[in-house]
Amino acid sequence: MKKSTLISTIAMAFLMLISITINAQEFPKLDKSPMDASSFPSDYKEPNKLIKIIYSRPELRGRSVEELVPKGEVWRTGANEAAELTLYVPMKFGEVEIGAGTYTLYVISGDNEWTVIISKDLNVWGSYFYSEGNDIARLTVETSINKDSLEAFSIVFGKSEKGGINMHLGWGNTRAIVPFKYE
Repeated sequence: MKKSTLISTIAMAFLMLISITINAQEFPKLDKSPMDASSFPSDYKEPNKLIKIIYSRPELRGRSVEELVPKGEVWRTGANEAAELTLYVPMKFGEVEIGAGTYTLYVISGDNEWTVIISKDLNVWGSYFYSEGNDIARLTVETSINKDSLEAFSIVFGKSEKGGINMHLGWGNTRAIVPFKYE
């Protein structure tokens, strides 16, 4: 009996060792442009969101916004995967009514303006496969220069004085306000 107990104990220990080895995972290091989300209302205690965006936050790291977001080219609005915009209620974007759902948000920068694009593209990495035929709406907004510089690309929402929601985009000294209206 003692011999069989010893063999059982050794077998059990061996199985546990294999199990631990099999379950060990290699986890990737933190992304240089971490994913973030912003929503409105922004209060975490408020469960009824109206709008949310998930995006990655690239940093300047000694580069200029113009180097990273070339004028006239479609930009994914962040880094890595293209920014994913979710509307929980129908909203008006410029003159276009957009239904509740999830979309991709792209930007084309200009001299003093950004063209903001809502696309029906989903689950895309970067803007390499952007297709204008998938655009739902475009809106050109003015950019401004702020004295304070933001190292990491940032998006926040705020209530608009004209009713609705403003999406604030900022990076470096560049700022843009993108208006959304809802009923």
